[in-house]
Amino acid sequence: MSDQPLPSVIGIDGGGTHCRFALTHSGHRFDVTLAAANASTDPEGTLATLKQGLAALAKAADVPLATLAQVPAYLGLAGVMDAQMGAEIARALPLHRAVVGDDRRTAMVGALGDADGCVIGIGTGSFMGRRTGGVDRLIGGWGFVLGDDASGAVLGRQALRCVLDVHDGLRAATPLTRALSARVGSPADIVAFASRAKPSDFAALAPDITAAAQEGDPVALTLMQEGARHIDHRLRHLGWQHPERICPLGGLATHYAPYLSPDLAAQLAAPAGTALDGALALAAQMDPAR
Repeated sequence: MSDQPLPSVIGIDGGGTHCRFALTHSGHRFDVTLAAANASTDPEGTLATLKQGLAALAKAADVPLATLAQVPAYLGLAGVMDAQMGAEIARALPLHRAVVGDDRRTAMVGALGDADGCVIGIGTGSFMGRRTGGVDRLIGGWGFVLGDDASGAVLGRQALRCVLDVHDGLRAATPLTRALSARVGSPADIVAFASRAKPSDFAALAPDITAAAQEGDPVALTLMQEGARHIDHRLRHLGWQHPERICPLGGLATHYAPYLSPDLAAQLAAPAGTALDGALALAAQMDPAR
């Protein structure tokens, strides 16, 4: 093992639930966790969170913020849709050597390291990816309005739609729909909630759904099975082949294991690292002259 200190780099993983920051400096690692950061749905809030986190990293490492400005930084943020958007965010930060991309690549690098394989990222949002021959292909991650099938946000929204279906007499009530009615309120309350809710607010209902599915609740089972079909279809579209490993990422991915096709479920494997690890690795690979 080398006793050389880790190079000074900054990694940031900004997701729909938390924004995680890490700095390696003088052989030590410093970590900070703040609230969600989504560059599309809350750009001003995301910038504020990023600046707050960088200041907290500087304080934790006992270095001036100006020192961090010279450190290579890679940021994987939810809601970054293209390189131009990432560059605009980078220019707004107190960093001189920052690269900003979407949060899918950091997750994939963290999960797979240098190896080939697939990832299913299912948290507040969702995406999937496959690496073969060192080439990455990513699909999904288009956000709550146009995508994020099987995600916590979509599960929560679909479950509330089922509650309204019960109210309209279109389906029978179940323990889950009753529990959600008690939690969110009347149909009018549900509509009011939906009008102001962020994706993370819908996703906060997902633990109730996964737990209800384990108890055999018909509505919860239907929702989990629909999500599993989405995962199955996307993985096969990416060209998954046995025995490629599939790394589940995010708080919900492993909950789909019982509902996946047996050949897919058999290849689920723990990721090598986290999206934050991926951000640190990508920062370490940045051109020193950048």
